[in-house]
Amino acid sequence: MSYSHYPHKKKNNEQLSLFETKFIYDVKKPNLTPDFAMSKDFLETWKNNLYQYQQNQRKNLSLQTNFLETNTMADVDIFDPFSLETHPDRFYDLPNYNLSESCLYFILDTHTNLLLYIGETKLSPSQRWINHDCKSYIQSYIELHRKYKLNVLIRSAFFWGMPTDRKLRQTIEKNLIVKWRSPFNKESWQYWGQPFK
Repeated sequence: MSYSHYPHKKKNNEQLSLFETKFIYDVKKPNLTPDFAMSKDFLETWKNNLYQYQQNQRKNLSLQTNFLETNTMADVDIFDPFSLETHPDRFYDLPNYNLSESCLYFILDTHTNLLLYIGETKLSPSQRWINHDCKSYIQSYIELHRKYKLNVLIRSAFFWGMPTDRKLRQTIEKNLIVKWRSPFNKESWQYWGQPFK
């Protein structure tokens, strides 16, 4: 039997070593660092496109006086998340936010007036936020802004007194996501991609 295709041919009376031809079995390990790093220009274009879309939605809003006075969510077309009072990005650490009343919550970059995320919960914000996927998106978003020395100001806002019926809350949440196309919600990835995941 001949093993001429092996680089180190053995004499007939020697046994082949499995380890002599180890280079044959070497597997090229994939580069585990991400290949994609969003450029500054891409980030600014991405934000500008989002800003233009959301500002057009704001221009199309109906008068919202009744909505704010009655504290109901009968029609998402009269609701402007940008009109809510905002709070520090670490709102969940503040003692007065350990409430357990149903609410909608919004994550915004108030420096550029962008609505990044919309959520609903019957838990207190601190309970809901403990293992929230959105935290990693926000962290990546902030880190990229710091890398390019761009201003960013992450704030949260809440709309309290939402229905206790979960399906109804989720329907309202979904309608708002569809309307505003908040990019950190998976329903909006088709429009903005997932550059911060």
